[in-house]
Amino acid sequence: MVITLKWIYKVKLDELRGILKNKARLVARGYRQEEGIDFEEYFAPVASLEAIWIFLAYAAHKNMVVYQMDVKTTFLNGNLREEVYVSQPDGFVDQDNPNHVYKLKKALYGLKQAPRTWYDMLSSFLISQDFSKGSVDSTLLIRRNGNDLLLKYGFESCDPVDTPMVEKSKLDKEGKAVYPSHYRGMIGTLLYLTANRPDLQFAICMCAWYQARPTEKHVHAVKRIFRYLRGTVNRGLWYSKDSSVALTAFADADHAGCQDTRR
Repeated sequence: MVITLKWIYKVKLDELRGILKNKARLVARGYRQEEGIDFEEYFAPVASLEAIWIFLAYAAHKNMVVYQMDVKTTFLNGNLREEVYVSQPDGFVDQDNPNHVYKLKKALYGLKQAPRTWYDMLSSFLISQDFSKGSVDSTLLIRRNGNDLLLKYGFESCDPVDTPMVEKSKLDKEGKAVYPSHYRGMIGTLLYLTANRPDLQFAICMCAWYQARPTEKHVHAVKRIFRYLRGTVNRGLWYSKDSSVALTAFADADHAGCQDTRR
């Protein structure tokens, strides 16, 4: 199936209804597409008014600055997954090969799947930048960082330390037990940081061993991790094109390091 194209001409006006410029846009006659041949999925989530209202209300409550951006020729950025062929547009027909057609790589306005391809591209990019989709509204994407964790547990103004653990720290299961839910919450909050903060992995995993019955010294150890995070909140993995690709590995040669099992 070859989809024909059409030129759409429009006069763009300014806020005073004066002529700003003339526009010409090449669009596809998407109503001729056949499902299963030229397109498959075409549904694209749209932000609900409720999500927008809540977002703006929360931003106003927290005295946040809200920025708005517009993407020019939005749908032309989406990559097509299906094979879509279109005719040569009027005025640009190859006289030597008038019957040849084009295979589209990017979406065009008028294609049924154009909104979907744009949503896929935008959401994929934001997810690659450590944003996560909302569980209720998939158009709301949020990125959390170390500052969020510090604020959540009241460590935003604590004194920072240079290391996530005390040197030669030896945790064990002995000690006065504390309420486990709060401790587990702090551990769960910190665990997602281990994806791009290898300097935190050992300390967090060490404290995570004692989630079943945490004690006061375990809570103190977790608080030290937050204090370390307070001074290193902007750190993360950095991959440089000039760095060596040689793999360097390290092994933990500690013998009987666990105070509980001596393994």
